[in-house]
Amino acid sequence: MHGHCKRLAIAESLAPSESGTMENLVDTLAEYRGRRVLITGDTGFKGSWLSLWLQQRGASVFGYALPPESNSHFNALGLSKLIEHRDGDVRDFKSLSTCINEINPDIIFHLAAQALVIESYRDPKSTSDTNIGGSINILEAVRLNPNVKALVFITSDKCYLNKEVTRGYTELDELGGYDPYSASKAAAEIVFASYAKSFFAHRSSFGAASARAGNVIGGGDWSLNRIIPDCIRSLIAQSPIEIRNPNATRPWQHVLEPLSGYITLGARLLNTGCGNFGSWNFGPPETAVHTVGEVTQRAVDEWGSGSISVSQQDEKLHEALLLQLNCDKAREQLGWAPRWDFQKTIHETIKWYKDFNDGVDALASSTEQLATYELSHHD
Repeated sequence: MHGHCKRLAIAESLAPSESGTMENLVDTLAEYRGRRVLITGDTGFKGSWLSLWLQQRGASVFGYALPPESNSHFNALGLSKLIEHRDGDVRDFKSLSTCINEINPDIIFHLAAQALVIESYRDPKSTSDTNIGGSINILEAVRLNPNVKALVFITSDKCYLNKEVTRGYTELDELGGYDPYSASKAAAEIVFASYAKSFFAHRSSFGAASARAGNVIGGGDWSLNRIIPDCIRSLIAQSPIEIRNPNATRPWQHVLEPLSGYITLGARLLNTGCGNFGSWNFGPPETAVHTVGEVTQRAVDEWGSGSISVSQQDEKLHEALLLQLNCDKAREQLGWAPRWDFQKTIHETIKWYKDFNDGVDALASSTEQLATYELSHHD
């Protein structure tokens, strides 16, 4: 394998699946059986789903993150009993590097972040310290640990300089950001590219890539100022759902969609070996454009009751109205594609919350949803 390192290092791409067909996700998940997997941000929404998924498929999962919120998906699952979680802050380099050196993971999924645009306006410094400084700490700790075989470095679709164009952004489009959150994600991507080209491209038996995904929804998210959690809180309280920008569109996708992309990318990195494999978009088809208003109305319909009011808030913070991703690279080279359309995504999301509100065990509900997703076909 070492003889191919130079060729792979400059390619920033991965060879398409030999079969030429969509990869079997179940077979891909089997690649993680017995692997040591470290997930930063495991107490977060996406991190908790990824941790559960890989743990249930035989991986030895370790987590490093801030303590979970009391009403988190992490706590609802009882995930601390299923994986080895360590409380820690990615801004603390000594703690983070010690954790990585003690665990010696085969692969790291870096998800730890301050993930909310509105919060980035309230505390821009903390957002940058976490999303830029924390990311640098991850990259540096990996650089200094020769045993890590792969790194999937997750940022966001908001790393792209948003020009409100109707086409989807490709991995080669310009990076940038108006709000502090978007700027921090663009900066993290620039730092990743520097480390990848300066250090990782020359390292044998190691592969690194960054992943960019659109807005995710799904059961277990209780964050403030996110459309589905806000809807659920209002529906449970039987109060009107207030929305800020009903006409804003997003590449809505179920949380399991990009996670399946990260899992597929990670497995390929582990199997391919050395090199800097660039950046990858994971999102719904560009034709799947839906507004915040549509998402809200569909959620109300699935719940079975509720009302909507559009609130014109005095606080006018800039939020992008149009944002889409072009995912041709992932489709062609990884054999990855979305499995659930918009209707199925909303249905499965609201079903999780309805079950939870009715007292159904969150671990059982989430496990069932993972199995349902794995057996679903690509769009």
